[in-house]
Amino acid sequence: MSNVSTGQVGEQNYSDNQTPNQGFRMGRQGDLISSGLHGRYYEQASRGRLFTAHAIITAPVIYTTAAGTGGPLLWNGSSTHRLAILAVGWGISTVSTAAAVIGLTGGTGQTSAPGTTTAVDSVKNCFLGGAAPAASAYRIGTVSAAGNFFHPLGDVKTGALTTEPGSMNWTDVGGMFVVPQFGWISVAASATASTTVGNFGIVWEEIPV
Repeated sequence: MSNVSTGQVGEQNYSDNQTPNQGFRMGRQGDLISSGLHGRYYEQASRGRLFTAHAIITAPVIYTTAAGTGGPLLWNGSSTHRLAILAVGWGISTVSTAAAVIGLTGGTGQTSAPGTTTAVDSVKNCFLGGAAPAASAYRIGTVSAAGNFFHPLGDVKTGALTTEPGSMNWTDVGGMFVVPQFGWISVAASATASTTVGNFGIVWEEIPV
């Protein structure tokens, strides 16, 4: 015996003499129309799998430089989890003297923690009071080899903050970057953004393997 789903095409209209259960709402092609019960990140966050790291960075370095990479700089030393990068955001408090693009870089083969690290400004579970992440987060650090890719997300301006239109850069990357064990990922720049001071953040999910 097959299971059959019944529904009504178009908006459902409930009158006093109609049952409120008319089946699923359907589109013109009989396609099922649904909406999320909660916000898009609720399920991962409620399970304690979502994390956020924040770093205040002065003069983010070019992604082809291994020293002082960051940040935040995330390193996955865990054999039990992969990191799925969900979003990156930043705001600038001091402008750059060099035009640059902000983006993500990363690599693999980092079998031990990056060297010459400085403490990240904050790293928290998005389920408030939840456990610490399996990954390690740093403000900046020196990786064993410079990033092998650069994914641009936005730019930093050289004009005065009083003349540039105010903005907050926020990019949802939807988990397109996955960091396996001994991999790392970091905010970086296309060119060293001299004098820039910015608040940078990364949101990621830790997925058991």
